[in-house]
Amino acid sequence: MPYYVFKISPGPTDLVKNLEQLAVFDTFREAKQFARDKRVALGITYESEVEIKMILAENPLEAEEKLQEKRERPILQEWEK
Repeated sequence: MPYYVFKISPGPTDLVKNLEQLAVFDTFREAKQFARDKRVALGITYESEVEIKMILAENPLEAEEKLQEKRERPILQEWEK
């Protein structure tokens, strides 16, 4: 299964997000490095509304469906700030 990298920005409502597929990779390492480089290039921080995420999925449609699911943000630990 390939790794998809998406740029996620807020949509018109909280339930809908704007997804832009940036790249597709066959290996985790390449996808992870690309996502990190994009976050740095765009100046994305933990507090930013725009996110760069990678996800493992069978196809782009499945990846988008997984990314549209409502999930709670992880609790930021003191050493991660």
